[in-house]
Amino acid sequence: MTNSETIVALATPSGVGAIAVIRVSGSETFSIVNKLFRGKNLEKQASHTIHFGTIRDGEMIVDEVLVSLFKAPASYTREDTIEISCHGSDFIIQKILKLIIKEGARLANAGEFTQRAFLNGQLDLAQAEAVADLIASDSEASHQTAINQIRGGFSKQIAQLREQLINFASLIELELDFGEEDVEFADRDDLRQLIFKIQMVLIPLIESFELGNVIKNGVPTVIIGKPNAGKSTLLNRLLNEEKAIVSDIAGTTRDVIEDELFIGGIRFRLIDTAGLRKATDTIEAIGVERTKQQMEKASLIVYLFDASEIQLSDIETQLADFNAPYLLVGNKVDKLSLDKKAEFDAAYSDIIWISASENKNIEFLKDTLVRKVKTKEVKLGDTVVTNLRHYQHLSQTNEALNNVLEGLSQSITGDFLAQDIRFALHHLGEITGQITTDDLLANIFSKFCIGK
Repeated sequence: MTNSETIVALATPSGVGAIAVIRVSGSETFSIVNKLFRGKNLEKQASHTIHFGTIRDGEMIVDEVLVSLFKAPASYTREDTIEISCHGSDFIIQKILKLIIKEGARLANAGEFTQRAFLNGQLDLAQAEAVADLIASDSEASHQTAINQIRGGFSKQIAQLREQLINFASLIELELDFGEEDVEFADRDDLRQLIFKIQMVLIPLIESFELGNVIKNGVPTVIIGKPNAGKSTLLNRLLNEEKAIVSDIAGTTRDVIEDELFIGGIRFRLIDTAGLRKATDTIEAIGVERTKQQMEKASLIVYLFDASEIQLSDIETQLADFNAPYLLVGNKVDKLSLDKKAEFDAAYSDIIWISASENKNIEFLKDTLVRKVKTKEVKLGDTVVTNLRHYQHLSQTNEALNNVLEGLSQSITGDFLAQDIRFALHHLGEITGQITTDDLLANIFSKFCIGK
């Protein structure tokens, strides 16, 4: 356990509210708060109890409060910790913080409470990072992914992989001590099978990052099509509000319009764009150029067309420009003849037919958006990689293991095998924090809010 000074910070968002929580942690926590608290003697009370009293500046009452006690090691930081629930006046909050600092505490740095939890062995680094993801989660999918990581699902998998590899690494290192005697303690076939087994777990984790990134950051979804195809009407239907101006005049949308939609626990960042055609003026030309830029950045494209106003050859030409997965959506189906619809269906069997103005088949389109994103079924509790740092270290681990396999096929000596295995172990250890640097920790925890 770290022997660190006592820190204090506001744990709830700043601003006026009914209640605010001030968190204090460190070896002097109980003695500092006890000097300011008028009620029971906090230093003599049991852990995990709550006490009513007043915070005082001398004899002046600052506020009536509830004080929650958590004695080491049974606290978030594994240090003595107190949480003071006071009224949410900014004046009261600042007054209590100043009194606690005056008694010997200091203001906590960003993420310092969670950093102490990590340093004291309460969380590993992957779990600590998941705390920030949980706070930032804004969808069911991102929430469940963060909860799973905090509860150690990802960390347990990494620890198991690393432990299996350490056992073989120790045998190969032992061989190096007997280098002149030409002995093998580590069976090469067993090592090869072990690496295959590890990669069966490793590669799906690496591949899950694409979906994990979507879960964490949302899906940039661009709605494109010719002018008057109904893009703005579709955006309004999906959002269930009049976000975009709708008009029979072609080229109404001149700039990019963005909003968010949550479907099936996933956040879609919907982007309505200017119609794709040869621009008639400078402003429209800028809008069309921005549409093309959004297409380049999109994770998913919704290509909306009016079948009564477009030829099959036009669709084929447009699809050649797409660099992302797409949905073909035929609008104004209520105005389409059965023969024309059959012609399009024969050419493209995956067309989704809707009528944005009549709100027809919009729910099916929403369901299809979710299915398009979830190219692999992810069940509740599955491990999904959402952190770029984790993804990079997993990829580097896999690269090192591939080097081991290549070395085995070429019958290279144990010292070279040992070096590649050490690289693999290093990168696995970087994920959970078994191997860290001060710069790495400073970078990770600086992104947290102050009270966490």
